[in-house]
Amino acid sequence: MSQSKSSGGMQENHIDDIDRKIIAILNQNGRISYTDLAKDIGLSRVAVQARVNALMENGTIERFAAVINPAKIGISVSAFFNVEVEPKHLHETADRLAEEPFVTSLYHMTGPSKLHMHGLFKDNQEMETFLREKLYNMPGIMSVDCQVLITRYKSRMGMRL
Repeated sequence: MSQSKSSGGMQENHIDDIDRKIIAILNQNGRISYTDLAKDIGLSRVAVQARVNALMENGTIERFAAVINPAKIGISVSAFFNVEVEPKHLHETADRLAEEPFVTSLYHMTGPSKLHMHGLFKDNQEMETFLREKLYNMPGIMSVDCQVLITRYKSRMGMRL
């Protein structure tokens, strides 16, 4: 696996077909044993473990995590926010929002809404409290547009290979 520069100054990791197979299997079942993964791939356990370790070390695999169904743990409100921020406050606001436990994802986007954010809340009251006490009080917030999720048809973690 070699690395080369791609646009934006980020390093791109070149992966081969075996790495893609490993990633696809791990994306479906992150708890698979190295032995079972090796059988599926057709390599030794040691070779597969070395490849997984290399993919983790070079940042291709960022982390392993359990995917939790929010409704099963009492989280009933899933909301998407477009937050317009004065440019001079953008990075400070993004850093503060990234630390908020309610915020599950946060992106710097093109267009008038500089930040796109997703949040999970136990109910509308908890979301309103977050908006009123946290988000609206941050310096540089110019506008907030919020859409609450009604039905989730598809949600995918990770990348399409």
